[in-house]
Amino acid sequence: MTTTLVERASSFLGSRISRRSFINRSAYAGSAVAIGAGLDLVLKPGTAYGAICTCGNGNCGCGSLCCAGFTDFCCSINNGYNFCPADAVMGGWWKADNSSYCGGARYYMDCHATCQCDTGCGNGWGFCEPACDGVSCGCGPGGCNSYVTGCFQFRYGQCNQNVDCIGRIVCRVVSCVPPWTVDPTCTTTNAQDNSTAEQNVACWTAAPPSPPPPPCHSVQTKCQAIGIAPSADGAGYGIVTSFGKLLAFGDFPNVGDESGATLVRPMVGIAERSAGGYYLVAADGGIFAYNAPYLGSMGGHPLNAPMVGMACTPSGKGYWTVASDGGIFAFGDAQFFGSMGGQQLNQPIVGMAASPTGKGYWFVAADGGIFAFGDAKFAGSMGGQQLNQPIVGMAASPNGKGYWFVAADGGIFAFGDAKFAGSMGGQHLNKPIVGMASPAVTTRLGAPSQSGYWLVAQDGGIFAFDASFHGSPA
Repeated sequence: MTTTLVERASSFLGSRISRRSFINRSAYAGSAVAIGAGLDLVLKPGTAYGAICTCGNGNCGCGSLCCAGFTDFCCSINNGYNFCPADAVMGGWWKADNSSYCGGARYYMDCHATCQCDTGCGNGWGFCEPACDGVSCGCGPGGCNSYVTGCFQFRYGQCNQNVDCIGRIVCRVVSCVPPWTVDPTCTTTNAQDNSTAEQNVACWTAAPPSPPPPPCHSVQTKCQAIGIAPSADGAGYGIVTSFGKLLAFGDFPNVGDESGATLVRPMVGIAERSAGGYYLVAADGGIFAYNAPYLGSMGGHPLNAPMVGMACTPSGKGYWTVASDGGIFAFGDAQFFGSMGGQQLNQPIVGMAASPTGKGYWFVAADGGIFAFGDAKFAGSMGGQQLNQPIVGMAASPNGKGYWFVAADGGIFAFGDAKFAGSMGGQHLNKPIVGMASPAVTTRLGAPSQSGYWLVAQDGGIFAFDASFHGSPA
């Protein structure tokens, strides 16, 4: 019965409006039937539109976004993530050309609620009854100033074609990349609606859609750990998070952090000082000194690229910070030995290490390319090699004649006299690796007792290889 009503309403409207409007009004009519608007409303399109116009919130005027006949963007209802929410499946897509947001083609992908029962499906009707899909029709988070969610039963059908019983449209993923790169089940069969090219919501981003991260079980780090540094004698380590929290283990001193402050930009690195104390560096170049002299920063100054890391001089009276474009900034007794600033990089810089003498340093890029300056010697790289995951950090061997790289999957690459002591490559990780440190790098009191390394994951998990484990928050 529902199919017949929708077909009749759609046919009536189809002779009077454009193809896209015809599709929309068909969706309105189907939704009117689904929510019990009744035969009379379906056969009177103006009244049916009125029912849909007020179905989200009866207090909204028909000129509001909530009554415009479009479903809200997924980032609006999915905690900012431009991806189908849990318990939703992509059902189809359309293309809008000449979008200023994408500089060309823009794609809209409908995320439908999944059905808990198949009541209503069958006889050519592919939608379960509203009571089966677990969503309700209403305005998005912005009330009358947002598009609707959970109201429309309409499907283009190029994605997840094996799912033949589907719920109402919860939200729409909007992207500058084709749908089949987001959900491989989507076909290349095109549906077109250029009139939607300029639709926008505050949370939308041109970045390729990515799903929300899996749940975080680390209360202390909130799965935002970004780096690790050894204590001065190598008998401990400190972990720092993007929101400025310092977690100390072993004999690493904990003399303060920025977890209670409002940061202009997130933290991106930590460096210990040979004389005790440590520094944190933020993406805008701001330096935070703890039991250590403040020697200057780039905070408040324009940067061509964000900071990604830092290192201290052996004397503890200077430090360098490095940006993702390879620009280097030297403070105190840290000397400038060269940089990659202004030069073409295949991949951004992700970390640095200082030579034991303080008269040189290395940068490592995400593709494993290495750049050596001063007395820091080139001992090999992964530049031009196939990597399973990007490089995320590095550490130097005790005498500076070698170094290690670590990838996001925990893979270790050893060069020069840096010894391979094991890795997490190929093993299951709850969260990706974000950095590494060696207990021997800053050992200044004679020969190092350990020559291995620690890896730290995003949740604060520590993996120790030929190095003492002192605990972790994960």
